[in-house]
Amino acid sequence: MENILYTVTVYTENMVGLLNQITIIFNRRHINIESLTVSQSAIPGIHKFTITVESYEEQISKVVSQIEKRVDVLKAFYFTDKDVIFQEVALYKIPTEALFDNTEIESLVRRYNARIVEVNRNYAVIEMAGHTEETQQLFDDLKKYRVLQFVRSGRIAVTRSSVERLSDFLSVMEARESKIKRECCQ
Repeated sequence: MENILYTVTVYTENMVGLLNQITIIFNRRHINIESLTVSQSAIPGIHKFTITVESYEEQISKVVSQIEKRVDVLKAFYFTDKDVIFQEVALYKIPTEALFDNTEIESLVRRYNARIVEVNRNYAVIEMAGHTEETQQLFDDLKKYRVLQFVRSGRIAVTRSSVERLSDFLSVMEARESKIKRECCQ
C-alpha cells in the first residue's frame, strides 16, 4: 500500500471542541496531519475543515467514515490532488534595505507572481500564493537576503467537479426531512 497525499474536507456546524475531536481520529490511527485550515464555507452557519494527510485509500476511507459519525459533522470527503484545485499562501518578511539595495528581489517577486504587501523603514512583506514547492522555492531564493520571518498557510481547496457535493448532500437531507414531516403529520 502506497501512501499518497489526500485532501480531506469536513463540513460541520461551528461547535467548540470539534477540531479536537477530529484531530484525535487522525491521532488514534497514527496519521500525521500535514496541514489544516478551517474557515466558513459558502453555506451560512457551516464551516469547512481542509486537512491534508499522507495515507493510503483504505485507511483514509475509514478515517472519513469515522469523522462523519461525529454528531456535529454534516459530511466529509477525501480527494487526491488530481480531484481538487488547491493553493497555499505564504508571507516573507525581509529587511527593507535588502529590497532597496538589490534589484534581484524585485525580479523574484515578478517571476513568482508574488506581491509586496507592506514596506516600512524596518522590513518589507512579500505575499505569494501557490503550491508548497513554489512557496518553498521563493523562500530558498530569498534566504541570501536574510528572511526575518516566513509563514505558509495550510491548503485551501475546491473540487474540480462542477457540482458542490455538500449542496447535493444537504438537498437530499432536506428532502428526506420534509418527507418525514409530511408523513408524520398525516
